[in-house]
Amino acid sequence: MLYSMKISQDIRREHGASQAEIEEGMAQKAKEFAAAGNRVYLPIAE
Repeated sequence: MLYSMKISQDIRREHGASQAEIEEGMAQKAKEFAAAGNRVYLPIAE
């Protein structure tokens, strides 16, 4: 499964299926992404 699809499914499962809830969940994921450094590829943890 593509990771972007997994994120969308997680948001629907955690935040509901209404458009407002989905947008709120996406905003939360965007903040998490920014906090992680806005990097798509992260270094492999040892």
